[in-house]
Amino acid sequence: MPLAEKLHFFVDLSRCIGCQSCIQACTECDTHKGQSMIQLDFVDRANSTQTAPVVCMHCESPTCAEVCPADAIKRTEDGIVQTARKPRCISCNNCVLACPFGVPKMNTEMNLMMKCDMCYDRTSVGLKPMCASVCPSQALAFTTLDEMARLRPNAKPVNTFKFGAQTIHTRVKVMVPADAPKETVDVTAAMYERTIGHDILDDVFGEGPVFGEEEA
Repeated sequence: MPLAEKLHFFVDLSRCIGCQSCIQACTECDTHKGQSMIQLDFVDRANSTQTAPVVCMHCESPTCAEVCPADAIKRTEDGIVQTARKPRCISCNNCVLACPFGVPKMNTEMNLMMKCDMCYDRTSVGLKPMCASVCPSQALAFTTLDEMARLRPNAKPVNTFKFGAQTIHTRVKVMVPADAPKETVDVTAAMYERTIGHDILDDVFGEGPVFGEEEA
């Protein structure tokens, strides 16, 4: 098995320190044309400084490619979902709207969907993607399963996610506590948790007062 196929991309959200090194490094990847393909989200900005790096999860059955009417998005044999091909991309934004992880972004100046391609020019030959090569806390890591198990004995990788009735398997693995009861993450389950600053959503799920009425 080639070296590149033994290496895996891991995301450990609990280790992110919000330094933004990954964002700067991403712009320096040769295939990114000076654009950052990674974003840093605040998890709960009103109450916490916790941040989370958002990269393409490289789904086994990529929704972005499935909804592309121009067949502009391709998945390589080793499982990397590429940025849309410029000669074919029609800037319809279908992929942007369809991705369950909210990853693809439309570059309006270039009329092209651009997203993380895991620095394919590097990872295809066994080198680390730019973001993982500079992450000081190793929230982003590119290594073998055995090495990650040695480094994080109290965590385990998960690459199966549920969005309602849809189950998605990804090439990128997210580290979760080893004693987590499930190995499938139900992303939509968070919709039923009390939201912050979105009272109308709380009302929909029965957590707050009826919209337009005051609490008793």
